[in-house]
Amino acid sequence: MRLLIIKRDKLGDLLLTRPVLDRARALVPHAEIHLLANDYNAWVASDHPALARTWIYPRVRSGGRVHPLALLRQIPLGWQLRRQRFDWAFVMGGDESHRAIRRALGTGARRVVAYARDRRRYGRGLTDAMMPPHEGHEVARMLALLAPLAQAQPATDAFGVDLAIGEAAPTFEVSGAADEFAAQWLQQHGVAPRTYVVIGLGARRAKKQPTPDQVGRWSTRIHDAHGLATVLMWTPGASNNPGYPGDDALAQAVVDQRLPHVHPFRGPIEPALGLIFNARTSIIPDSGLMHFAAASTGGVLGLFADPLDSAPASRWAPLGPRARHLEAATRIADVPDDDVFVALDPLLG
Repeated sequence: MRLLIIKRDKLGDLLLTRPVLDRARALVPHAEIHLLANDYNAWVASDHPALARTWIYPRVRSGGRVHPLALLRQIPLGWQLRRQRFDWAFVMGGDESHRAIRRALGTGARRVVAYARDRRRYGRGLTDAMMPPHEGHEVARMLALLAPLAQAQPATDAFGVDLAIGEAAPTFEVSGAADEFAAQWLQQHGVAPRTYVVIGLGARRAKKQPTPDQVGRWSTRIHDAHGLATVLMWTPGASNNPGYPGDDALAQAVVDQRLPHVHPFRGPIEPALGLIFNARTSIIPDSGLMHFAAASTGGVLGLFADPLDSAPASRWAPLGPRARHLEAATRIADVPDDDVFVALDPLLG
């Protein structure tokens, strides 16, 4: 039996798919499980032990630009996928994704499972259309997509495999290069592993970001009460970047405070992960980086705001034994420091 998991989203979304791969392997231990992801996110799960192969397609749109050659490069990949004769294709995500469903149908899989509000839109190839759920965590929503697979297995094979979210949480190991970078960077800044906290600024919604004054107060309180330094992280670039808004201006306002215990880091994702996985803990707004931090030894305090207008914590909260979250009614800027530390203090110990 061959299964194809299709995931075309951001880094954090694919990271949340890793527990789903675990359950799929438990359901069909002898199946060949393949992953189809793009050239931006595939590395997040390509090392998962359940996977027999990862197929990577180039993104047609990235950085606010269209890349016509990428579309041409996808044509032979489509032929190769059809030749695999997949028994199942799963459009893995917590809501309907028109493009991903079309991609799944193009593989010619015998059964295609996806969330879809109107099955007729996609034709008979969409054999297992499920109504998108109105509530539940993203991981729970994705696990539910495995229900048709579980029902198709002999009762003895599926026995004991629970598709409820339970303790499901992503696991992740940083690369040796990321660890080596972190060791060198920390040495250069006179900071030892586990003696600092990461505070991140990056978020698509400004309402989920702490203000520069908050970062200054939090880092000083952490330093005075626990003797811990702060590594400040942010998304490079300007706030009006069409590809992904950056936080250079916000970070500069923190740097201008000239706090000796705050060490700015501006760089790509892999070195950032090396620093996060060596931290005592992290405070990061709702983002892919937050989900990676939840998989680290130190865990994370995730910051959310305005659940009626933005992605709510009920769907996107970080998962893990040392994962916590705080959700503001309107914006993180309005949250009292004491409320932040009620959630943070258990992670600092």
